Amino acid sequence: MIAFLSLACSGSVYAQSTFERKLQTGLDSLLSQGTTKNLRDELLPNDILQNLISPSGWGGFGTYIFGGIGGVYPQAYTKTGDLITFAGFCIGDPQKIVNVAVGINSADVSTSSDFSGNIVVSRQIFTGSSIAVGGLQLFASKIQSDAPGSTFYFAFSHAIQSLPSATPGGSKLTYTIGIGNGRFYHKSPDDIKAGRGAHGTAIFGSISYELIKKVNFITEWSGINLGFSLGIKPLHSPLAIGIGIDNVTRYSSNKPNSTFSISYPLSVNR
Repeated sequence: MIAFLSLACSGSVYAQSTFERKLQTGLDSLLSQGTTKNLRDELLPNDILQNLISPSGWGGFGTYIFGGIGGVYPQAYTKTGDLITFAGFCIGDPQKIVNVAVGINSADVSTSSDFSGNIVVSRQIFTGSSIAVGGLQLFASKIQSDAPGSTFYFAFSHAIQSLPSATPGGSKLTYTIGIGNGRFYHKSPDDIKAGRGAHGTAIFGSISYELIKKVNFITEWSGINLGFSLGIKPLHSPLAIGIGIDNVTRYSSNKPNSTFSISYPLSVNR
């Protein structure tokens, strides 16, 4: 934590590439926990974090505000870590029309600056399934940020209907597959310099399985690298905690790094 704060206070800005290229900051996974509402005879995702470093096809249900903080240690090609904060809201019924979630990120926590925006539009389709179209790193500062530009993606998610969760109405097993540009495709200048190539796969995906009640084990491919994490819901509240390890392979980055996210959605009106 000291390393996170020292870098944030130093004025060096790596959080755009570290978090927005590799960590979807709260919009998708946060909104899918417990905010989906089972109005049909189907299993939906359980109420625990489903994704940590890649987007989901699930969005929110109703009107919510949310916020949180994420971190990584160490950052690729450095010995330091960093933090990012995020906040936003969602509105709409994805079973009747769509849900729209809008968020803002601050990649410089100490001064609450270096802002960028996210937007996700989601729609539940056939049984246990949802799609989402999103935009990340929108309006990032070309002066402060090292983001490669805006990122856009499409994701499809499905909750397996034959494996009911310990949470009523939820599924133990969900998966996502998607495609995008930007952070799902472009590697960092450091990766290129290190001979790891300029491009990822553009295809990303994840599998989330409920190990025990209130704990999911998540495997994800971000389009750039592989990650493993736990989604945890420690209290009888919407609090969402994700902890994991990213950059497991040598496809990008020079070493694995730990990541975390703590977030909280608050219902305004369902």
